Amino acid sequence: MYDPQELERLRQALERWEETSLQRTLAGLPERQDKFMTTSSEQVDRLYTPLDVAGMDYLRDLNMPGEYPFTRGVHPTLHRGKLWTMRMFAGFGSAEETNSRFHYLLEQGQTGLSVAFDLPTLMGYDTDAPEAIGEFGKCGVAVSSLQDMEILLRDIPLETVSTSMTINSPAAVIWAMYIVAAEKQGVRPDQLRGTLQNDILKEYIAQKEYIFPPEPSMRLVIDTIEHGARSVPQWNTVSISGYHIREAGSTAAQELAFTLADGMEYVRWSLRRGMDIDTFAPRLSFFFNAHNDFFEEIAKYRAARRIWAREMRHTFGARQARSWLLRFHTQTAGVSLTAQQPENNIVRVAIQALAAVLGGTQSLHTNSMDEALALPSEHAVTIALRTQQVIAEESGAANTVDPLAGSFFVEAQTNHIEAAAYEYFRRIDELGGVLPAIDKGFFQTEISEAAYRYQREIDTHQRHIVGVNAYQDDSRAGIPILEMDPQGYQRQAQRLANLRQTRDAGAVGQALDRLRIACQGTENTMPYLLAAVRSYATLGEIVGIMKDVFGIYEEPTWV
Repeated sequence: MYDPQELERLRQALERWEETSLQRTLAGLPERQDKFMTTSSEQVDRLYTPLDVAGMDYLRDLNMPGEYPFTRGVHPTLHRGKLWTMRMFAGFGSAEETNSRFHYLLEQGQTGLSVAFDLPTLMGYDTDAPEAIGEFGKCGVAVSSLQDMEILLRDIPLETVSTSMTINSPAAVIWAMYIVAAEKQGVRPDQLRGTLQNDILKEYIAQKEYIFPPEPSMRLVIDTIEHGARSVPQWNTVSISGYHIREAGSTAAQELAFTLADGMEYVRWSLRRGMDIDTFAPRLSFFFNAHNDFFEEIAKYRAARRIWAREMRHTFGARQARSWLLRFHTQTAGVSLTAQQPENNIVRVAIQALAAVLGGTQSLHTNSMDEALALPSEHAVTIALRTQQVIAEESGAANTVDPLAGSFFVEAQTNHIEAAAYEYFRRIDELGGVLPAIDKGFFQTEISEAAYRYQREIDTHQRHIVGVNAYQDDSRAGIPILEMDPQGYQRQAQRLANLRQTRDAGAVGQALDRLRIACQGTENTMPYLLAAVRSYATLGEIVGIMKDVFGIYEEPTWV
């Protein structure tokens, strides 16, 4: 991309500048610190020039937006044609309370739904299970049956609104509830649009919300991919998530590498099922974190698109260009939010959201300023949504595609993160692949070491966090905190009790028996899950059958 003679001239000019202008300045005004680094503790050099990207080939490595390898974006016009989906993560207490929040957000200009489920739901328990005591509605909405899902989605136009659901181990069950609730509204499965997180591999790696062992868990994921390709063609059946890997303390390169490695593992399992890659690959989506380091995050998204396109095209032999596209949702970094001086979180979120937009995201959630203290209040979530709207309507960031392309720093960072990801791929392959690497604790160890290093940098003041170890004050946060309906649990528990008394117990028993037989065999479980849900079998009852057949996973210990 650069003439060798011009590069040599530049190298000489750079040496002259370092020996003269730079040295004179440093003699009178030393730099603020000896080492500058990214959020991932990677060194940032003083200056970047064409010498740092001398080996790049524009058409091979960048090309035009909407063309392979999609470094510059998956669409030729990106946000000039259509803004990203503004999809605020919402869920708390009962289905009634969350349904009200959904309607409020849609009225405020949100363009898609994103459902947070409470811990019992995430772990496959009914609200009134002994294991669920004290956890109702605290980190999301409680959904124990089709009846709850019907209330959650009441008066939501499911044929026009896309819905993302952050659920993993019992994802197939919750998705079945959504499909049946839509049917009861008169909306066909082929009309539904949305995303199921359904990324069980990252649970073993980072978030730890697993139920079953890896192999049967992977079977359930592939069942949803297969069913989606056949019957719910507009639905993204897996959202391969780096977000939780980053929240656990990984670096940007680890987030990227481990997420893409997981994605390629889902591709391998789907191919072994006998599926044609071009029937399911276009509906694989991704979910990334937007952390504090503005340029590192943008580089991460650009490298992700390039790597995925190359691997899907050349390693897995996908023939359709749609199969090469890495489409992703972004959420600003929850782990970066501070309880100290929580209003500062508004600024953090704005910077992170801008990085996601400039990095070419297709969908975005902005965290609320109060999330280090409680679930988001209506006031806080409105500010978070308005942050996206200001970026979209006022900043000019959506007016051009990949505006930072050609920045020597951004291109060098993109290349660096890409190279680091491929080094991780090599190490994972040496361990035998993703599942053996999980068994050996590789991912977990890498993340824990990165998290420890980051915290040590804060503790030793190598890294400053405003309001935490820099610019501190003792004032109390004067912001409103969300209060949930104190009668929500009683209402939910009573609804469950009434459901068990009034449903057709024989139909429930037959549906669960058929599900058990399907789990014991090799058939796709989705038709049996749909039948169980239609009979109003509860989440806990369905997951209980699966536990009996598949077993319960216990994480091994590593020395």
